[in-house]
Amino acid sequence: MQKKNILLKIIEYVLLIILASLFLFPMLWMVASSMKPEADVFNNLTSLKAFLPSLNPANWFKTYEEVISRFSVGTYLLNSIFYGLTFALGSIIVNSLAGFAFAKINFSGKKILFGLLLALLIVPVETILISQFTIVEKLGLVNTRLAVILPGMASVFNIYLFRNFFIAIPDEIIESAKMDGASMGTIFFRIMLPMSKPAVATVGVLSFIGSWNDYIWPLMVLTDKSKFSMQIAITTINTTQPVYINQVMAVLTISTIPLVIIYIVAQKYILQGLGGSGTGIK
Repeated sequence: MQKKNILLKIIEYVLLIILASLFLFPMLWMVASSMKPEADVFNNLTSLKAFLPSLNPANWFKTYEEVISRFSVGTYLLNSIFYGLTFALGSIIVNSLAGFAFAKINFSGKKILFGLLLALLIVPVETILISQFTIVEKLGLVNTRLAVILPGMASVFNIYLFRNFFIAIPDEIIESAKMDGASMGTIFFRIMLPMSKPAVATVGVLSFIGSWNDYIWPLMVLTDKSKFSMQIAITTINTTQPVYINQVMAVLTISTIPLVIIYIVAQKYILQGLGGSGTGIK
């Protein structure tokens, strides 16, 4: 039995390594291609040399210097960071408030409203883009940073996630806080949110990633290049002649680094949040 378990473990790890390699190889090729001259990018594609940077260390960061000198990469990067952080913060506040209301506040028609809310999960986002743009235009927000941030803050999935976490917190805690004279705002910000750190981290990270990777919506509402995000900038760089593949790979690498850092830092809470565990109750 022990030998069988060891064999299954070996097979499991081998399959995981193969799966991880399928995801890592494109990223390794992207990073390596950004650290070599344009002429060397497509050389030795059938060998492991394709996944190695230039043998001359002087070429490793030359591509990054060239693309930064050609395009306002720093501005695009700061725009994406601003959109991602503000969108994540807004998503946490909006969705946690809605989740708290559905979990702990009794009001007429709550079950029906929550059912209708869950039904919206089957509606593709792309089907409401035109209506969403019309509303933004009538509000006079086109070509503003608010137009990028505001429309997508409320998310059915995030509301559902917060609701599940808040339901797991005993009602006795809220009743005790009320007896001590705490208002609903105090209960929410001082008790409920701190006890739902995994949900907060999960929603914050997923919202940041969603905002960072969003391409269609910012492209629809922005015309000022100084407000472009990294995703729009990548398309611009990829279509501005002359196009250098190593420079495109350099911008893609720059765009990927923040996502990798955020995931590494918050992966523990993400797993707890998506797993539906960890309400913070000891």
